[in-house]
Amino acid sequence: MRWPLGVVSVVYGGRPIEEAARLAREQGFEHIDALADTPDDLALPVYDRFAMRPTEGCSAGPWPEGTRTWEQTVADFRRFPNVRMEPWPGSVVGSNEKVLAMLEEVPGLKLLLDVGHVTAWGGDPIELLPHAGHVQLRQARVGQTQALEGDVDFPAILKRLEQLGYAGRLSIEYFDLPDRGWPFDDPPGAAVEIARRIRALS
Repeated sequence: MRWPLGVVSVVYGGRPIEEAARLAREQGFEHIDALADTPDDLALPVYDRFAMRPTEGCSAGPWPEGTRTWEQTVADFRRFPNVRMEPWPGSVVGSNEKVLAMLEEVPGLKLLLDVGHVTAWGGDPIELLPHAGHVQLRQARVGQTQALEGDVDFPAILKRLEQLGYAGRLSIEYFDLPDRGWPFDDPPGAAVEIARRIRALS
């Protein structure tokens, strides 16, 4: 099965979103994931919108561990029934066990599942795929959120999505964020390469 394949705007660094969308279209992507306040009139449709904190109709990450309690995080995501959670290493919800516990606490919650984050904390992304409302792909390994070669089993992920009848989309995400401990030399080049590999499997 072939799912529409897009890209996350952070791949293009600090470029204006209009330029990022044009570049993404030229590189063969079908949609772009961007920030919550991104306008609609771009060269590509915006598929997923990301807000820093839970916001109706957007994806959002939990707070960093130690800055907000588990109970507060549960309340944050219960407040908005139409929000996807993107768990990440170092957050209040930074392991497969904590993700599954949060899903129990917040009925109906779906994930923005970034397989790089899950792999980096030592988890298995396939375990969490049944709860995904949107999936972001990149190669990674334990302790390293992004790489060109790593431990993410793309064929197994795509096979499981097909088994689940996944009706969402896929996006590629790489970023150069050294201030957050996530430096990377060429996010656009990596995104194009991973997209090529994914299309070859579809």
